Order: sequence, then C-alpha cells, then structure tokens
Amino acid sequence: MATFTPGHLHVSRVALQESDHSYDLNIEYKADQEPSKGKGIRFTVNGQIQHKEVKEEFFLPKEEAFNFTRDLSKIFGKYGVAKEQQIQVHVNNPVYNQMFEDIREKLAIHSGDPIDLKDFE
Repeated sequence: MATFTPGHLHVSRVALQESDHSYDLNIEYKADQEPSKGKGIRFTVNGQIQHKEVKEEFFLPKEEAFNFTRDLSKIFGKYGVAKEQQIQVHVNNPVYNQMFEDIREKLAIHSGDPIDLKDFE
C-alpha cells in the first residue's frame, strides 16, 4: 500500500507467509542543495523493514531525482530484501505519478528541459 502527500510517501506491506517480507516506511523529501552536486532532492527514510528499524538519508541531484527507487533498492538490500520483493513503481500508479509531479514542481523541471548526460556515465 502507498499513500502520498506533498513531500511525503508512506509505503507498507505485511508479510503473508514466512518466506515473504514486510515493511512500513515514511519517505520524506525536499528540495535541497549540495555544493558538489547542485540542486536536487534530499530523501529521509524512516520506519522498519523486516522488523528492523530504518533511518537512512540520501541526496539525488536534479538529473537523478526521479531515480529514487535505485537508492531505495539499496536500502532494501541492506536489510535483506531480495530485488524481486522490493517496491515496484508502476508508471500508471496515481500515487507515484503524484510524487513525480511534486518532485518536478520542487525542482522546477519541465518536459523537454535539457539534461547533462555526463551525470549518467
């Protein structure tokens, strides 16, 4: 289950069997700036994965801000959750679409804005 309010995403899942996994996470995010990376989004993740407390933070520069699930996957992996059992962001999911739109607004990103591909090498 996922719920969204601007600057906040809450995701939760209850394990249905022993081989399954559970999590309950609050993902807060805001526009921020880092001297070496410029403007971007700072994410703070709090809650639990597999009944273990989670307190993580990461920053993504403007060009990478929409790829936040990559960093969330690293956090899930750190707590023992296999890739195929991690959060799946579906393009047509209204909750994630609202989050993407909120990030666009926070960073003043518009469709067609140029990006520097060297940031993806």
